[in-house]
Amino acid sequence: MRRACLTIASLGLMFAFARAAVPIRVMLLDGESAGSYHKWRATTPVLKKELDETGLFAVDVVTAPVPAGAGDVVSSGFVPAFGRYQVIVLNYDAPDERWPASLRSSFEDFVKSGGGLVVVHAADNAFPGWPAYNEMIGVGGWRSRSESAGPFWYMKDGRLAPDNTPGAAGSHGIRVPFAVNVREPQHPIMKGLPPVWMHQGDELYARLRGPGQHMTVLATAYSDPANRGSGRDEPQLMALSFGRGRIFHTTLGHDVNALSSVDFVVTFQRGTEWAATGAVTQKVPASFPTANAVSYRADLAAMDPGFKNGLDPLDKADRAPAR
Repeated sequence: MRRACLTIASLGLMFAFARAAVPIRVMLLDGESAGSYHKWRATTPVLKKELDETGLFAVDVVTAPVPAGAGDVVSSGFVPAFGRYQVIVLNYDAPDERWPASLRSSFEDFVKSGGGLVVVHAADNAFPGWPAYNEMIGVGGWRSRSESAGPFWYMKDGRLAPDNTPGAAGSHGIRVPFAVNVREPQHPIMKGLPPVWMHQGDELYARLRGPGQHMTVLATAYSDPANRGSGRDEPQLMALSFGRGRIFHTTLGHDVNALSSVDFVVTFQRGTEWAATGAVTQKVPASFPTANAVSYRADLAAMDPGFKNGLDPLDKADRAPAR
């Protein structure tokens, strides 16, 4: 019996070593945002640290160059080697004209052929007129998106519902903590998470529009009209497919403060693993937030240059919200 136990233990160690020895290759793509309110230079190191610490991933940060003119195409020398990676994490928001047709085609082929994709927060603002990209992300906002992008999508009576009312896409109130409600508890990303938890102060995206195809809403949050909200249960975490590719879309993560929320860390880590492999091997930490209390990591929050002045005070009620 002891020999069998030792053998099983040895096999377990071998599998663990094999997993660590062959990490999941990740491209973390950044380089642009629609405005200074999305500080990708500050958030990319946090996202990379969150992936690195699992021991599952080998992360390369790839920064897309920004041309001199706002409406110009990215340099012809920017040709990312998408095929070297198993999953691409987008911390990137660019206008339609930024990528040439050849780069778009390469990206589409990567995902369609089985490459994974993770869309973080304002990456769902990008490329409003690129049909394939909008199919990948399911829903998006801002950058002049309107009813031509597709319906608004929200949860009603436990089901995903479209709303074809005309109007601009994308809104949020001031940054406050809010409750996240799980909709698909058996999905690998969500399995083992509590049915409801509190998320650290963040932008609660609402009124997103898009094709909504091949989209499973994993979690929602109520967009409170008292905080410029829609009065609806809005998608916050989504799993999608595009060809053979898997996509994890999180609307959370406006800034370092939001990225330090333990629920963001866990769902981002698990979502990236799932997008790359179709499975999740990571356990839920005991520090995961509850239905009554947020939970954040001071080591991540401290990566904000302003942390020396104390925790981010979030938005002032009289300040116009960022995107």
